[in-house]
Amino acid sequence: MITVSVELGRCGYPIHIGAKLLAQSELYKPHVKGSKLFIVTNETVADLYLQKVKQAMSSVGEVHAAVLPDGEIHKQLSTVESIIDQMLAIPCDRKTTVVALGGGVVGDIAGFTAACYQRGIPCIQIPTTLLSQVDSAVGGKTGVNHPRGKNMIGAFHQPVCVVSDSDTLSSLPEREFRAGVAEIIKYGLIRDYEFFKWLEDNMDLLISRDKNAVAFAVEQSCRNKAYVVAEDERESGLRAILNFGHTFGHAIETGLNYEDWLHGEAVAAGMVMASEFSRRLEWLTRTESKRIVSLISKAGLPVSPPTTLQPDHLKSLMKVDKKSESGAIKFVLLKGIGQAEVTSDYSDSILNSTIQSFLQ
Repeated sequence: MITVSVELGRCGYPIHIGAKLLAQSELYKPHVKGSKLFIVTNETVADLYLQKVKQAMSSVGEVHAAVLPDGEIHKQLSTVESIIDQMLAIPCDRKTTVVALGGGVVGDIAGFTAACYQRGIPCIQIPTTLLSQVDSAVGGKTGVNHPRGKNMIGAFHQPVCVVSDSDTLSSLPEREFRAGVAEIIKYGLIRDYEFFKWLEDNMDLLISRDKNAVAFAVEQSCRNKAYVVAEDERESGLRAILNFGHTFGHAIETGLNYEDWLHGEAVAAGMVMASEFSRRLEWLTRTESKRIVSLISKAGLPVSPPTTLQPDHLKSLMKVDKKSESGAIKFVLLKGIGQAEVTSDYSDSILNSTIQSFLQ
C-alpha cells in the first residue's frame, strides 16, 4: 500500500492506494468519530462490493446504506433529498460518517450530502473507478448538476480519508477505464511533462491494465492533484488548472443532457479543443498539439465533440462555466506541454473559429 498525503493542516487526510484494501477496517477506524456509518453507493457497485465494505465497517460502527440508480442523470438535488430522507429516518446524528462507495457520480452526491447534512458531517471516499481514484475522490469538490450546467450546485467538503482499492478496477468496463485515462493524461498536460512522456511510452501497458503501470499512473495523478489542492484548496488561483479541457467538456456533457458520453470522454475531446485553441493563439506549437492528439487517440478516447452540437449552443453553455466572470469565459490553456495557464485574454474570433473547426 502507498499513502499519499493531502497537506491541508487540520483538514489534511491520507489517500491509501493498493490492492485488497476494501476489507481493511483499520483504514477506516481512525476516521470514524461516531457510532454510525451511512454508505452511499449505486446498484452496479452494490452488487460487487457493498457487502464486503459493510462487513469491514461493522466492527467500526452501526452500518446503513442507500443504493442509488446508476448514471450521471441521477446526479441532481432530488437524489440528495432522498438520501437525507433515509438518514433522518434512522436517525443519523452529527457524528455519523458518510461513506461514498462508487465512481465520480456517487462520490460527488455522497460528498455533497455530507456537506449539507446538519451543516456538515465527515465523509470517507472509496472510489471504485479509475476516474474517481485519480481525480474526483480527491480534493473535496462535491455537488450535483443543474439542467443548465454541470456541478452548478455544490460545496467544498474535504473527505477525512480516501481508500483506493486497485482491485475494483478489474470490474470496470473497457469504456469506463479509458474514460479515467483522460484525467490521467490531464496531469501530464497541466504540470508534469515527465509524466506526459511516460504516458507516451507506456500507454499500451496502461490501457491493457498492467498492474504496475496502473499503480504508477494512479499514484502520480494523486500526487499531482494533492500538490495543487494543498496550494489552493478552494480554487482561488492555481487549482483552476485542474479544469483543463473541462470548459469545453462540461458544455459537451450539458449539451447531450448528461447522456451518451461519459465525463472522461467529454474531457478528452475538451482537452483537444483547448489544445487547438492554444495552438491558434500561438501558445502551443503544431508539433505539441499533434503529440496531444496522438496520445489521446492512443488511449481510445474521442478527439472531437459530437457533430450534433451547434457552435452557438456550445458557446452559450460554456458561458455558464464556473470560471466565467462578468460574461467572459475563462479558459485553462497550454503554453507548452506541462505548462497550464488560466486566461480570459484571447480573441473571441479565434475562439469562434476553433469551435467551428470542430463543428462545421
